[in-house]
Amino acid sequence: MASSLTSTTATATAAAAVARPAARRRLAVRASATSLRLAGRPLRVAVVGGGPAGGAAAETLAKGGVETILIERKLDNCKPCGGAIPLCMVDEFALPLDLIDRRVTKMKMISPSNVAVDIGRTLAPDEYIGMVRREVLDAYLRSRAASAGAEVLNGLFLKFDAPQEPNGPYRIHYNHYEGVKGEKGEKRTIEVDAVVGADGANSRVAKGMGAGDYEYAIAFQERVRISEEKMDYYRERAEMYVGDDVSPDFYGWVFPKCDHVAVGTGTVTHKADIKKFQAATRLRARDKIEGGKIIRVEAHPIPEHPRPKRVSDRVTLVGDAAGYVTKCSGEGIYFAAKSGRMCAEAIVEGSANGTRLIDESDLRKYLEKFDKMYWPTYKVLDVLQKVFYRSNAAREAFVEMCADEYVQKMTFDSYLYKRVVPGNPLDDIRLAINTIGSLVRASALRREMNKITL
Repeated sequence: MASSLTSTTATATAAAAVARPAARRRLAVRASATSLRLAGRPLRVAVVGGGPAGGAAAETLAKGGVETILIERKLDNCKPCGGAIPLCMVDEFALPLDLIDRRVTKMKMISPSNVAVDIGRTLAPDEYIGMVRREVLDAYLRSRAASAGAEVLNGLFLKFDAPQEPNGPYRIHYNHYEGVKGEKGEKRTIEVDAVVGADGANSRVAKGMGAGDYEYAIAFQERVRISEEKMDYYRERAEMYVGDDVSPDFYGWVFPKCDHVAVGTGTVTHKADIKKFQAATRLRARDKIEGGKIIRVEAHPIPEHPRPKRVSDRVTLVGDAAGYVTKCSGEGIYFAAKSGRMCAEAIVEGSANGTRLIDESDLRKYLEKFDKMYWPTYKVLDVLQKVFYRSNAAREAFVEMCADEYVQKMTFDSYLYKRVVPGNPLDDIRLAINTIGSLVRASALRREMNKITL
């Protein structure tokens, strides 16, 4: 959600960052006439990982005539994720409304000095931020992939062996668990024509293809069951806390779920202190979660930027494995599902609906399309994180700016529909002046605070 709160402050810079997602069209078959035609069988693709990226990829592949094998170790996985999704994702991915635990229409931003700003005044009656539980969303997308014809395997991916000859198969090694006794499972091998790595920040597929390392954040989250009276406060409300106490480079959150709240934080620079930051987040929200019972504790790495390499021959990465998480907010669900679908569409198109072998050029078309649509957004948010998360004084300026109604309107248009609407030139000038003023006041405040500290 913070991606919207920050990206809009740079509307002029990011005017072309994100376009409204186009309606889905029937894939045109444009396979190269020189690509190898497969005799007597369809193209076979392994999707490693069953989160939003893997589920979306597997469904699109199966619908496109590709034999699809999805491998997921934890079919009940609960990733420590705030769970916010933009409104456009509900329609674009045809998500049933009962999948959404809460419809947030009020976002409260809380500064280091506990100055609170309510965001959401410009929302239309039918607009909201969807809150989901990852274990529910992921399971639904996997089941839809299975209904489309994908084979879903409960297994732990170990490694892949590259082809030994041109156009040869990849050998996938994994531990199979379904119907097998013992925690270690049964070692099995399958052969496929291509591999889609959707196996998260610690991707083994990425390691196998030499994709390179990246900076990552640690996200820590506790699910807290609170009284019905306190839960009523979060019925349509979520909270974001900023300050050095909750994170030196991220934010703390309280996001509502069906019968509990998710309380969490994250950091890149001070991973060893994550539990201290989590305690501070609970302290900041104490009046609203007092008496709550922690029912689950979760921690997970979150990538901070795309990997140096995302495709190699007939192996590619999507979602967190590729590094598609925005700075400032850690938003990744929509971009994971979107990248999985776009990758699968490129494979279906390049293989002429599973009748021909693909090559690296087919997978690069997906990268080119994804980068063209979203790369500016990632770059803008990177800059904004460096500007507004660098000190408590800058965070105070950030929260102050979020009180502006024009900022809120542009923010939600950008976030909910993954587009940046051209603003009114006069309002943009006023916003720029106000932003500079907020930063000047923040700089003055920081100097005064330094004097007190010294």
